[in-house]
Amino acid sequence: MGRMKSDLETASLLQTWLIGWAVTRGCAPPAVHGGGWRVEVGLPDQLRRHVFAADCSTLRELGATVTEPWTWLKACMRHDQMRAIMPPRWHVRAEPSWFMRFEGAPPTGRLAAGYELLEFDEAGVHIVHAYAADGTQVARGRMAMIGDSAIFDRIRTEDAHRRRGLGRSVMAALHAQAHARGAARGLLAATPDGHALYTTLGWQVQAPYASAVIEGPLAA
Repeated sequence: MGRMKSDLETASLLQTWLIGWAVTRGCAPPAVHGGGWRVEVGLPDQLRRHVFAADCSTLRELGATVTEPWTWLKACMRHDQMRAIMPPRWHVRAEPSWFMRFEGAPPTGRLAAGYELLEFDEAGVHIVHAYAADGTQVARGRMAMIGDSAIFDRIRTEDAHRRRGLGRSVMAALHAQAHARGAARGLLAATPDGHALYTTLGWQVQAPYASAVIEGPLAA
């Protein structure tokens, strides 16, 4: 019974996150498709993504029938589990990633000397940019509110400016806005680098998150 509750909770949180992800990316809202959701992204390296909270018949059917390059399948499972059910034409990302959640007091972060943060809202998204003294944008992040959930996305620090606390400063600014807007929780998908940062800020793993794609020539 506990396992079912966990799966249902993950599915509910994943749907909320995906709605917010579409907002931060300027995409149309996700559409229900079988046991998951479909988002028409429309980028050369990501035409669409199908997202699932667990292994299901729709995921396996798409794996068996889809042949269009730059279609992505994403699911809350380990990458080795995804590899085991995908035909060879699918490239399964080997590096781990995670679907994560945050609940609690917002973390703080002091901006390193020589940098400046700029915050603004655009199309329902709160955006934070960090700039170096020469005006170069060196870190960034976005947050959208979906109900009482804050969806964090596109968190990035340029390689030459890492290990200076910029990621933490950007996250702290986004967290402060989420808290001010009444967020009960935060949701995001994390890469290994992101996971290391988010864990220090109090985020917890909700589920592993695997990705598979059919690669091909990029559309002009």
